[in-house]
Amino acid sequence: MTRRRTNIPLSVYVPGTTVIHRMKPSWKILILLVFILVTSIFFNSLPWAGGAVIAAALTYIIARIPPRIAWSQLWPPLVILIPLAGFQWWAKDFDYAAVMFLNILAAMILAFLLTLTSTVDAIMESLEESLQPLNRFGVPVENISLAMSLTIRLIPLMFETVYEVLDARKARGAGFSPSAFVTPVIIRSIRRARAIGEALQARGVGD
Repeated sequence: MTRRRTNIPLSVYVPGTTVIHRMKPSWKILILLVFILVTSIFFNSLPWAGGAVIAAALTYIIARIPPRIAWSQLWPPLVILIPLAGFQWWAKDFDYAAVMFLNILAAMILAFLLTLTSTVDAIMESLEESLQPLNRFGVPVENISLAMSLTIRLIPLMFETVYEVLDARKARGAGFSPSAFVTPVIIRSIRRARAIGEALQARGVGD
C-alpha cells in the first residue's frame, strides 16, 4: 500500500529543512501562480519552454527530492498530457504542441513540489492566514480554504479509486473496457462526493 501511495500525485510529503521546505506555503502558491502566468503568456518558443522545465526541475534538486519519488508523482499525469500534446501536433503543428507540453509539464513540476515540501494542513493554515485580511470585505475565507483543502485531498483519492478499479478488474481476469472501467470510477466518485457533502452539511458548513 505504501508503494502504491507514492504513485498517487499530491499524496506524498518529503520532510526536509531546505529553503524550499522552510518557505511559507502561501509564498509557494504565489510563485506557482506567477510562474504559470508568465510561462503561458511569454514562453511561446521551444527554447523558453524548455528553459521553464529545467528551471522547475532545478527546484527539486534544491529541495533534495529523491528522483524516484519525483518520477512517481509526475508519470501518472503524463498518461493524459502526452496524448493531448499528440492531438495538438495533429491539429496544429509540432512547435505549438511541444511548447504547450513543456509549459504544462513545468507547471506540473512546480505544483507537485508544493505538496512534496508542504503538508496539506500547513498549506491550508498558511493560505487562510494570508487571506484573513479579506474577511473585512465579506470574502468567505474559511469556505475558500475548505474548498482548496478538499480539492487537494480529493485528487489523490480519485487516483486511488482508479487504481482500485484496475486492481479489481485484474483480479477478476477481465480485459480493459472503457465503459466497464469508467462506470465504477464515476459511481465511486459520486458516492464519495455525496458522503462528503452530507458530512459537511451535518457540521453546518455553509449555513
